[in-house]
Amino acid sequence: MKIEQLYTNCLAEAAYFIEDNGECAIIDPLRETQPYIERIEASGTKLKFIFETHFHADFVSGHVDLAAKTNATIVYGPGATTAYEVVNATDGQEFKVGRLTIKALHTPGHTLESTCWLLSDENGKPYCIFTGDTLFIGDVGRPDLAIKSDLTQNDLAGMMYDSLRNKIMPLADDIIVYPAHGAGSSCGKNMSKETFDTLGNQKQVNYALRPQLTKEQFIAELTDGILPAPQYFAKNAALNKNGYNNIDAVLANAHRSLTVEQFKSEMDKGALVLDVRHQSEFGKGFIPGSAFFGLDGTFAMWVGTLVEDLNAPLLLVCPQGREEEAVTRLARVGYDNVIGVLEGSFAAWQSTGEPTDTITTLMTDDFATQYRENQLNVLDVRKPGEFEAGHLPDAQNKPLDFFLSESGTIDTNKTYHIHCAGGYRSMIYASLLRRMGVKNLYDIDGGFGKIKTTGLPVTEGVHA
Repeated sequence: MKIEQLYTNCLAEAAYFIEDNGECAIIDPLRETQPYIERIEASGTKLKFIFETHFHADFVSGHVDLAAKTNATIVYGPGATTAYEVVNATDGQEFKVGRLTIKALHTPGHTLESTCWLLSDENGKPYCIFTGDTLFIGDVGRPDLAIKSDLTQNDLAGMMYDSLRNKIMPLADDIIVYPAHGAGSSCGKNMSKETFDTLGNQKQVNYALRPQLTKEQFIAELTDGILPAPQYFAKNAALNKNGYNNIDAVLANAHRSLTVEQFKSEMDKGALVLDVRHQSEFGKGFIPGSAFFGLDGTFAMWVGTLVEDLNAPLLLVCPQGREEEAVTRLARVGYDNVIGVLEGSFAAWQSTGEPTDTITTLMTDDFATQYRENQLNVLDVRKPGEFEAGHLPDAQNKPLDFFLSESGTIDTNKTYHIHCAGGYRSMIYASLLRRMGVKNLYDIDGGFGKIKTTGLPVTEGVHA
């Protein structure tokens, strides 16, 4: 028996590869299929099943393409209606992978079809459970992504309470919990940085598994403070349910290298330029109108949150050698329409004498001096919970998460000093403001982490 967790940091997502006695299974694969094909071939096994824990909203799964390439069977839990062929497991149904047994435990709550997969070893002893977005390490899944006209998030939270207590908590303490996500995912509120744990320890430390917790208390705690789901979630869930473009075709079509003149021509037709270099490079010089989404951060999540049209034509300015990575990560969240990459990256644009733009990065000590001497318009673009934990007294909390709905509150004639926790989100925010026409912008180097070292006052628990 071999169980391998395949963790992808940029999406905080875990897929799983299981093999035994010449057969294998994959749980919740990412969209690109080649890494799984290579793993299957290296193991010398046959892919028998692709198990899905639910219709994922935060990424496009690779189940459809992978099944087409391997003839494996896609298995969902009860009630998962799809536009392609699957097996809908009944609650308690068992599947054999080599000498292993994988049992469906229907656990509605995060979504109605959510199902955990309980794996027992060759002796029939339950060994681990793949919990999808039902149970995370330190948290449980949000209950607001599968709302129907006759259901509320409170209804789904109540289902989650019953699923946890009737299906998962009665299991043995030594069972290993393998969730679909870790810290950084928007599918829960307080996930741990750890990516697996024993069920017994989770019963001790996970707030949602407290034995004395009533259903009413659970619903209140689970639904308190849920941020609105990113706009791409519903669109990705629909792709996972109805099917999507073949990933090999998407990757092949996106590898078009464009000269500066070709790049400009596509810009003139309305394509959106995504500059995916490091924030420090972007600030020093970029193509006017570009949006910054750096590959060295949670790139795909922020593109999905802030670029509304999945089919928008996209142009990329990439670090040399990372073009395929950028295209692949966009495809993971359903952005398939990359029409070209700037040949020679930003240096090629500069060499032609084309116009460029910059965003000034202000060193933290210089910012602190200005803050003490002047009344500045400080935008703190961290999440509300981060802001409440500590912030500059006069800062306005303008979370990057809410940019699409709150950008209308920005006065384009003002000067803004922008910071996040470390410098990544603030540069995204600054680039989007520049696209709106805000000319006077300062990005604070190192964000709130460095601001706290300057001796400036920090206020806790006060909303701006």
